[in-house]
Amino acid sequence: QVQVVESGGGLVQAGGSLRLSCTTSGLTFDDYNMGWFRQAPGKERDWVGCISWSGGSTAYSNSVKGRFTISRDNAKNTLYLQMNAMKPEDTAKYYCAAKIASLSDYCSGSWSPGDYNYWGQGTQVTVSS
Repeated sequence: QVQVVESGGGLVQAGGSLRLSCTTSGLTFDDYNMGWFRQAPGKERDWVGCISWSGGSTAYSNSVKGRFTISRDNAKNTLYLQMNAMKPEDTAKYYCAAKIASLSDYCSGSWSPGDYNYWGQGTQVTVSS
């Protein structure tokens, strides 16, 4: 049984930092590209960024580029999202998702949520002004 579990959410002041983690079990972690998404109340789920199965390729939405960094540790089956210079508009529930990888080592913002095979339950991040 595949499990995807996010952790590390919480309350942070604007300008502060937070690091989210996402651990997986029941799948071969380095067979999967990984993505981060977020959803604010009353809004659609938005793509934040992604990382290829090897970690060699990353991509970010314009809203977080330069502030957020995605990394992974394949030995620990864990994905990370380092969030710096946070803004109140970053407030949302953050989800990680796994997408089976092809032979190519890349990830893309063009992949829709429906392209991902497994999802976590999310972790809440609140940024106060």
